[in-house]
Amino acid sequence: MKKQVLTFFLLFGTYLFSFSQDIDKVINAGEAERIENVLASDSMQGRKTFTPSIDKAADFISAEFKKAGLQYFGDLQSYRQPFAMFQSETISASGKVNESNIDSNNIIAITTEEDLNVDDKSGYTTVVIDSTTNLLRSAYKLITDHKKYLVLVSTINEKNFSRLKFLNRPSFDHQPSVVFILTDEKPATWHFEIKNKITSSSLANVVGVLPGKSRKNEYVIFSAHYDHLGIGKPDANGDSIYNGANDDAAGTTAVIILAKYFSELNNNERTLIFVTFTAEEIGGFGSQYFSKQIDPEKTVAMFNIEMIGTESKWGENSAYITGYEKSDFGKILQRNLEGSSFHFEPDPYLKQNLFYRSDNATLAALGVPAHTISTSKMDNEPNYHKQSDEIATLDMKNMAQIIKSIAISSKTIVDGTETPSRVERKD
Repeated sequence: MKKQVLTFFLLFGTYLFSFSQDIDKVINAGEAERIENVLASDSMQGRKTFTPSIDKAADFISAEFKKAGLQYFGDLQSYRQPFAMFQSETISASGKVNESNIDSNNIIAITTEEDLNVDDKSGYTTVVIDSTTNLLRSAYKLITDHKKYLVLVSTINEKNFSRLKFLNRPSFDHQPSVVFILTDEKPATWHFEIKNKITSSSLANVVGVLPGKSRKNEYVIFSAHYDHLGIGKPDANGDSIYNGANDDAAGTTAVIILAKYFSELNNNERTLIFVTFTAEEIGGFGSQYFSKQIDPEKTVAMFNIEMIGTESKWGENSAYITGYEKSDFGKILQRNLEGSSFHFEPDPYLKQNLFYRSDNATLAALGVPAHTISTSKMDNEPNYHKQSDEIATLDMKNMAQIIKSIAISSKTIVDGTETPSRVERKD
């Protein structure tokens, strides 16, 4: 019996050694640096949304997904998941409340319609924002409610009324119009004519799929955003390119490497989806669009990876998980790493509300255990959103260890033996 036990442990130890050697062939500092050298190069010009450089980055990621043997997502005919962004600019506005003319400066429309004609018979719900209400917060809530509103803003808010224009952000679908009017009148009748210039721009996430063996309809997502800030004013050193090596070429590098690792391993019971999002830096539009194309009830977990190129506040072999307390996702990961030197920690920057500030937010709000893994010292990250966020500032060896730890810690979620608890929905 003792001989059998000894033989078992010798074989098990050999297996672990072999497993470690195999993972090192795919996940290593050299591979991380190879990918970073492309994504964070000056030739990518900072991967800004709506520029040719982000298309160049998407082409590179698509080629890497093809090398990994990933399939296309859903009905897509390529790794690109295209969508359009609409932006409106008001050309003219006029109208009346009762018999009183309203100055055009006192009319702000959040809309994707070129010719907007609304009156008291158009099915709009009227809402009043008075002096006791937080103007921008209340306005934002109405805009995201996806209903038609005529919003009467008290003249006590006159100084801040023009700030509502900042809520006229790009949208990836046609949404119900919300019209804000600065007035103290109580409307019995009203009519407004607002003409807008609508521009449309094309964007694309990059998505690849590794189908599951026995649980194809259960999804595990590995994600990051591949856009950054582009080109700005030169700094003191004359550098004008925001390379975004850590933010978030590092996360994108991890997604590419993990795709290759799991493809070679080829034993995932659940379907794995690898996605790099666009337009994170201007409002998270890529992840918002993606979230509308996937069933959140079938999505078991989301590993969103953001800025892992530098050491965490705990040093090497560590990272934190946002929203750690909101599900048992982090505890599962840590259990799978028992016996290793790596450790995951709860997010230490709770005041910054990071859980709802990255690409995991939309699916997390729908109940998915969608968490961001990061090492960025958000209270003291010297190169964050600066031209100095370059490859030379990254610790490739430590970054490779983090990617390995994500791969190993996800094992029981990928193989279907564990399912993280759901996050409370944010309705």
